[in-house]
Amino acid sequence: MDYNKTITEGDSIVKKTIDEFIQRSEIGKKKYGTTLDRTDLCDMDYIQHAKEEAMDMVLYLNKFLSMKQKE
Repeated sequence: MDYNKTITEGDSIVKKTIDEFIQRSEIGKKKYGTTLDRTDLCDMDYIQHAKEEAMDMVLYLNKFLSMKQKE
């Protein structure tokens, strides 16, 4: 599959999302000095990180809902 062609000629939302993933990866490399290719974490570490990210997401959703309820 020609991913570059698929990205440039495909769905604009998919392209935007891929661009955001690439930007996020670059931020992570600068912040942590590594990528997800790292091998120093175990499966439980990744689960913990995912849990913390999900908890942050719930906080952001609740904040958004709170703001909308005040409108």
